[in-house]
Amino acid sequence: MRADALRRRAAVVQAARSLIAARGSDVALDAVADAAGVGIGTLYRNFDSRAALLDAVALAILDEVHAVTHEAAQALAHAPQDAWDDYVRRLVGLELGALTAALADHAGDALARDVREAQDRALDGVGSLLAAAQREGLVRDDLTPLELVTAVGMITRPQPEAVRRAAPDLRERMVSILLQGLRPEHRGAR
Repeated sequence: MRADALRRRAAVVQAARSLIAARGSDVALDAVADAAGVGIGTLYRNFDSRAALLDAVALAILDEVHAVTHEAAQALAHAPQDAWDDYVRRLVGLELGALTAALADHAGDALARDVREAQDRALDGVGSLLAAAQREGLVRDDLTPLELVTAVGMITRPQPEAVRRAAPDLRERMVSILLQGLRPEHRGAR
């Protein structure tokens, strides 16, 4: 694929990701094309269906989760608490709510093989990092990788405009509450 075609494809994926994070996965494909600065024909040349576009969004996010997790694992040895807190905040910045929407709204029970493999790889990495953070005493020992990713995804799900206006700092407050609640001293009954 030519460089300009790759840039257009990446722009479509990024636009879809941003719009899904803000509005949910039922965003109009015309709106995605407009946000990417391409025509609807270009979108369909790159993605023959909404499901194909949602798969591409999911793969992009999962690849970033894997990369952020790898970087956090490296940093954990030097400044464990800062590395862990930064990791959770970076996961929030990846808009995992968009990933949840992309996976849930079109896939049903059968994810595409490459999406399933990327998801498994990302969760394995999160699990390894989580185990290291638990050994450092940073995180309660009953937290699972899926619970962590799901919690971050819930924080980053699209919120109605009225909620965003009424509580513009809601996401940051929720992240602070999550980080505090993950600490071992806040272990509660399940």
